[in-house]
Amino acid sequence: MIAAVESWVEEPLRRFVEDARVVLALLLYPSGQVMAQHGFARAVDVMSACALAAAINASAGELGRQLDGRPFTGLHHAGSERQMFLAQVPTPRAPFVFLTVFDRESSLGLVRLYFEELVAALAAAAPPVVERTEPVLATNFERDLNRNLAVLFGRA
Repeated sequence: MIAAVESWVEEPLRRFVEDARVVLALLLYPSGQVMAQHGFARAVDVMSACALAAAINASAGELGRQLDGRPFTGLHHAGSERQMFLAQVPTPRAPFVFLTVFDRESSLGLVRLYFEELVAALAAAAPPVVERTEPVLATNFERDLNRNLAVLFGRA
C-alpha cells in the first residue's frame, strides 16, 4: 500500500513498487521530511528511515564534492538478504531523495531501470511550484513532519 502526503506522487510510486518488486520505498525532501512511503508499518520506522536517508544523502553529497568535485549519486549497498538504493529525484516542484529496499525478488538492474521511469513520471506529474508564504523554521518543520506522518498513517 502506498501512502503519500500529496496525491500526485501516488501513481508513479505505485508503478515503481509493482514493476521493480521492492520491499520498501520512501520519497522524502533532502531535509528528511517524508513525502510518500510504501512498506512501513510504523511511523517511527518512517521517521528513522527519513533521518538516516537525509543524513546519508547529505554526507555522500559533500564527500563527493570534496573528492571528485561533484556529489556522489545513486548509492547502492548490497546486504546478505536485502539491498538498498538511494538516489536524488529532481522535479520541477522540489528536489527529493528516494530510498528503496529490495530483496531477491528484484535486482539492482531492475531497480535502476524503473527508478529512471519513476524520476520521469514524478517530473511529469509534479504540480507547479507554489511560493511559500511563511519561512521554513525548525518549529514549522516539526509541525509539518507530524502532519505528514499523520496523513501517511491515516490519523489526519
